Parts: sequence; structure tokens; C-alpha cells
Amino acid sequence: MPYRILVADDEPDVCALLKDTLTMQGYAVSCAESGAAALTAAARQPDLILLDIGMPGLDGLDVCRRIREYVACPILFLTARVEDADKIKAFAAGGDDYITKPFSLDELSARVGAHLRRQQRAVQSGGRAAARVLFAGDLTVDYAACAATVGGQAVPLAKKEWEILAFLSQNPGQVFDKERIYEALWGYEGEGSANVVAEHIKRLRKKLGAAGAHIQTVWGLGYKWVSSL
Repeated sequence: MPYRILVADDEPDVCALLKDTLTMQGYAVSCAESGAAALTAAARQPDLILLDIGMPGLDGLDVCRRIREYVACPILFLTARVEDADKIKAFAAGGDDYITKPFSLDELSARVGAHLRRQQRAVQSGGRAAARVLFAGDLTVDYAACAATVGGQAVPLAKKEWEILAFLSQNPGQVFDKERIYEALWGYEGEGSANVVAEHIKRLRKKLGAAGAHIQTVWGLGYKWVSSL
């Protein structure tokens, strides 16, 4: 069964070019020419997404943030933006790669193939099991399922609580202040205050119970994850 690729770009010529190119390489390609259409198409769980940032209305960054709630496949941004700040926003939104326009079709095809091979190796080496980590205190974090259990019991987490848990536990020992966590999870354009991070961590610790001690407060600096208790 061929890999399924979603191309989301508001330029019909770009969509047609990429669809023709990737179809000739044996992929099953579908296209979406707006952010709203991309949201709908992503629900069908493609194996890889090529996502234009500069779509009107719901842009690629917004689409990526929304679909990362339920889509785990590689997302490669296509954009004419070349500033480092734009790249940081793209990765913070949940992107896996960043390809600037105009791009070489050979390079794009090579990157698509590399990401799909990497994903296949992950599946062959254990897939979901490899993404499940057991910490001290009977806490299990399943990054593939976006879920956590304590003592075998599921912990009901809100979206941002899960994102904070995943972010800190995947960066053990590193200290992050509230502003850094806010930028990573809410984005640079988040309409709020970094103080909301402390409230989410407070609720997260309460839900985790004794296992919440993995999240340590470093007074005056921020928070860090401690793997062992």
C-alpha cells in the first residue's frame, strides 16, 4: 500500500506540481487548497503532510497546532519566509521540517523520503511501545497516544497539561522559565500571559498525585523534570 501524502497549499499550480511529482514516485497524494480543507483532510491520517505556511485565513501554523492534537505523522512546512524567527515558530507549532520556496523538487522528494523512512524505522523498532516511557512513581507517559497513567490508572489531562508534561519529560534536567514554556506551547503569538503556565503546572501536579514530584520548581528560574524520585 503506497504512503499517503497530503499537500496543503493555496496555490493550485503548486498543488498540481507536487501531486504530479510525488504520484510519479509512487505516493498516493491528495490536496487541500485552504487551511479549513487541510484540517478536514488531516483527519484521514495521512503518512506525511506538506503544509504551506502562508495560506489566507487559517494559515499553516494554525493548522499544524490544531492537528497536532490527533496527527503524529511528519509535517513539512513549505514557505517563502526565511527568517530564523519564522523557522522557530514553525518548529514550535509542531513542524518536523522547513522547506523554503522556491525549492528543488529533488530536494523536496529526498526530504519526504527521509522522513517516511525514519517513521517506518520507528514503527519497525517498536512504534508505540518505544514511545511509552515508565518513570519512577508508577508514572507511564505514552507519547504516541498522548496519554499518561499512574499505577495503571489513566490520568485525565487537558490539552495544555499534556503538552507541558510531554515538553518537560522529554527534556529532563533542563530548567525552563514560564516564558520559554509559554512560547514553546502557546506560540509567539499567544494571546495571554506566561503566568498561565504556573496554573497549568499546579493542576497537572495535582492530577499526577505523588508522581507530580517529577516536576520540580527551581526557585527564581523556572521548572525542570527529574526522571527519578
